[in-house]
Amino acid sequence: MPIAYNYFIFFYNLARYTISKIKSASMKLYKILTALLLVTGAYTAHAQNTDQPHGKYDQHKVFTPLFYPDKGNEYRTAAGAPGSKYWQNRADYKLDVTLDTAKHRVTGSTQITYTNNSPDGLNFLWLQVDQNIYREDSRAEATSPVTGGRFSNKTFTNGDEIKGVYIIKNGKAEKVDYLVTDTRMQIKLKDTLRAGGSKLEIKIDYAFDVPEYGTDRMGRQLTKNGWIYEIAQWYPRMEVYDDVTGWNVIPYLGASEFYLEYGNIDYTITAPSNLLVVGSGELLNPAEVLTATTMSRLAAARSSDKTVTIRDSVEFGKSSSHPAKANLTWHFLCKNTRDVAWAASKAFIWDAAKINLPSGKKALAQSVYPVESKGDAAWGRSTEYVKNCIELYSNKWYEFTYPVATNVAGIVGGMEYPGIVFCGGKSAGGELWEVTNHEFGHNWFPMIVGSNERKYAWMDEGFNTFINKVDTKVFNKGEYWVPTDEQKIAPDMFNPDAEAILNTPDVIQADYLGNAAYEKPALGLTILREQILGEERFDYAFRTYIKRWAFKHPTPWDFFHSMDNAAGEDLSWFWNEWFFTTWKVDQAVKGISYNQNDPKQGAFITIENLEEMALPVTIAIKEENGKTARVNLPAEIWQRGPEWTFAYKSTSKIATVTIDPDHVLPDINPENNAYSGLPVPDGLTAAGVIKNYLDAIGGADKVRSINDLTTLSTATVQGAEVKSTTKYKAPDKFYQDIIAPSYNNLVVSKVIINADSVNIQQMNGSVIMDNDIRHQTKARYLPFPELDYIKSGYVLEIAPTLQVVNDQLAYLVVITHPDGVRVKCFFDTKTGLKIKQFTDTPNSTVTEFSDYREVNGGVKIPYDTKTMVLGQPVDFKISGAVANSGVLDGQFK
Repeated sequence: MPIAYNYFIFFYNLARYTISKIKSASMKLYKILTALLLVTGAYTAHAQNTDQPHGKYDQHKVFTPLFYPDKGNEYRTAAGAPGSKYWQNRADYKLDVTLDTAKHRVTGSTQITYTNNSPDGLNFLWLQVDQNIYREDSRAEATSPVTGGRFSNKTFTNGDEIKGVYIIKNGKAEKVDYLVTDTRMQIKLKDTLRAGGSKLEIKIDYAFDVPEYGTDRMGRQLTKNGWIYEIAQWYPRMEVYDDVTGWNVIPYLGASEFYLEYGNIDYTITAPSNLLVVGSGELLNPAEVLTATTMSRLAAARSSDKTVTIRDSVEFGKSSSHPAKANLTWHFLCKNTRDVAWAASKAFIWDAAKINLPSGKKALAQSVYPVESKGDAAWGRSTEYVKNCIELYSNKWYEFTYPVATNVAGIVGGMEYPGIVFCGGKSAGGELWEVTNHEFGHNWFPMIVGSNERKYAWMDEGFNTFINKVDTKVFNKGEYWVPTDEQKIAPDMFNPDAEAILNTPDVIQADYLGNAAYEKPALGLTILREQILGEERFDYAFRTYIKRWAFKHPTPWDFFHSMDNAAGEDLSWFWNEWFFTTWKVDQAVKGISYNQNDPKQGAFITIENLEEMALPVTIAIKEENGKTARVNLPAEIWQRGPEWTFAYKSTSKIATVTIDPDHVLPDINPENNAYSGLPVPDGLTAAGVIKNYLDAIGGADKVRSINDLTTLSTATVQGAEVKSTTKYKAPDKFYQDIIAPSYNNLVVSKVIINADSVNIQQMNGSVIMDNDIRHQTKARYLPFPELDYIKSGYVLEIAPTLQVVNDQLAYLVVITHPDGVRVKCFFDTKTGLKIKQFTDTPNSTVTEFSDYREVNGGVKIPYDTKTMVLGQPVDFKISGAVANSGVLDGQFK
């Protein structure tokens, strides 16, 4: 599926779904161990104070023995492999169409040879006629929000215009009784199609108009050198008949994708001769459609590891660039495939290179794109990306099975088909790598492993997003690799409106589909690989699943069983909590105690599980004498209940204990992950900490002398650049915008504060605010609120023990504003600088500060700010800052 929910989730998808609101969101003792230790006098407790009760966690629900619903059978084994009598039907196609560029219309016929390998006789057949989604009276249109969305139609067509449906018998065509219902066609047979391998030939004559915007899966785009056509879902296709539900007839509504049978597809495209046509599979007649010069360059590309230009823009419009005919017919064949797609344009630049496969075979990586997309920082690297991602996936998981891998630049933001993908023509740099890598990753899921996308988007999108991350980590020595802070994404992934992964895509709400189908299943596989099984066990099991189900139709249970058996681990507890529920993760350090009250004789560390989900635990420990250690505990510790105490061989007093120090788990409350038993120095007050901070950034007098402050910042979100401008004018005016330049300067977010007036816009929509949100916004954004903290009405409190922030010891000061807003600020004990801040509310955005530098005026400000924007972690780095430049009041309207 498109990258809109992968790297593009931050922009493309959210831009279409207007955000109109800000979402908010019996302590059980470990009796036996505690009693024993108390009786023997083995330790003295110094427990961390926590007011959050257990309550939610129940190990009996997590580790239920009844997760798997049934035993295996002769079709699908309990070990997760196809059974001895596994079967699936087959569909072979012969397609012949003509592209009319004057009318933007495709006309032609499909001839289907359908093989019934099932044990059932079939009295009727079901086909997909997906172009009907573009009809004004389509079910998809009726179920699309009035606010629009990625899969909403922008313009309408007549859909698939069926001219005739026939059964071919003994070389003769007989008309059949058929019925079209939205995106499905039923053919009623006179004679039952017998079980066990009987075949039937169907012929359908049809036509359709190519929509300009085809729900981001197909369409056409006008460039300065002509139209680019990206054609998909372009012929009536057989629905799948399987051993699970029989006919799979879920309508095509947009979000849910496809479930298709495998076979060979032989197809021809007739189009004006000045168009370059590319498609799934192998071009069978290159000598008929390419010039000798073009064929020579193509041959050179087939033996080159470097990108070779086959057709450049200087050849546009020259009659010598193509055979001297009015029209050409391009003939392609794609074997053992579930689908084919193609693209055509006279505006295509074309380059290619060799793909080296682990078996020794070679394939071709190629890209076609308009001059608008040209450049070494943009589509000039596309073929390099195609070649590398195909080679990496082939070596890691399963060998690429098509002769050509083609990347097409056009109107489609990102969509996958066998051996060919459509990617946004404006993508560049890390964005282009992300979308190319994602779309070609789909050649493994679901092109090779043919899961049911209509029901289980996560079995292709989630699995693909997972392998994308594995690939990106090693591509070009990690050129575009940015480790994800899973703690920061947790509030969005596990928000109050979260939905379980195991829902059909059309049921999952649009603004959560990115998490449910893409990011959460991918993170689950990453946790399995890195925290539970280890890479060697996981990779072997995952490869086993791919090999078993290549060109077959697995269910979720087949995947779960296969992974359990090949990895040698009962993971039913994990499948249950991660895929079937909306449970959350919240691991916490409860306290530290010492054997005989002597740190040199060892310590006891108690941790808690405060939410419903169980996961392994990694604990980093630092002692006062400098000794450090890590302790890794399996998820099975939580089989004993919500609290666990383990022994640690300390040699001095423990300074800090931190759960999940690398932020690899989506812990929804990382504030309780770290604990220090060290007290705040005697005599230090909250006011003293604030004064030390003001002194550290230049002194209160210098801060007061800052009348205005302007900063320019940049950040990268999953490969895409965003820019931010902030303007502050003392004492209470603030402006910030966040813009995505490569998406026509899309305004992602804008915040304007002018005294008591607060206005927030996100993705061109205004955020509805109450007074609490207004107060919280002011508390978050104004740059020097510490100047006000000495004023009447503010209450300052200092936490009695030191806190831990990213492995640094910090003082925690809680400031209660006159309007009741509570802000928590963390100050480095060594530098005095503020390193973290958030308002004390559910799902509050945490902001972290570092790299303090002086601006003119002698005041230090953080040049590195990590925060969240629309649920995505963003690291803004200042590229320019100026103080007292005379910012005008008019900029805060």
